[in-house]
Amino acid sequence: MALHALVVDDSMALRRSVMYALQRLETLVCVEAQDGAEAIKKLSQQRFDVVLTDINMPVLDGLKLISHIRADPERRALPIVVITTESADEDRARAMNLGASAYLVKPVQAKEVLDTVTRLLAL
Repeated sequence: MALHALVVDDSMALRRSVMYALQRLETLVCVEAQDGAEAIKKLSQQRFDVVLTDINMPVLDGLKLISHIRADPERRALPIVVITTESADEDRARAMNLGASAYLVKPVQAKEVLDTVTRLLAL
């Protein structure tokens, strides 16, 4: 059975690098979104097993996306991995308090992304 990951970042290069890291998980299918608004649309169209999102994006940022996901009772347990340049403790605390499952700071290594998703999905 395939698992589905939603990779949300306004940088195509970062989306591609995250998806490249995740392709090692043969059962994981990746879908891209370039901002939180597009992510919300995709979340309404299909089921995802994990979301990986940046914080700083146009239209709808990652923190608002986390809040939106956590407000939905059906998605309250959906793992959310934040991948961002924001390294301050208060930024990490804000994301985790909103419901992020993990917080990674760019530049992030493929192994770190892979290990985090593997742990969250209990693979």
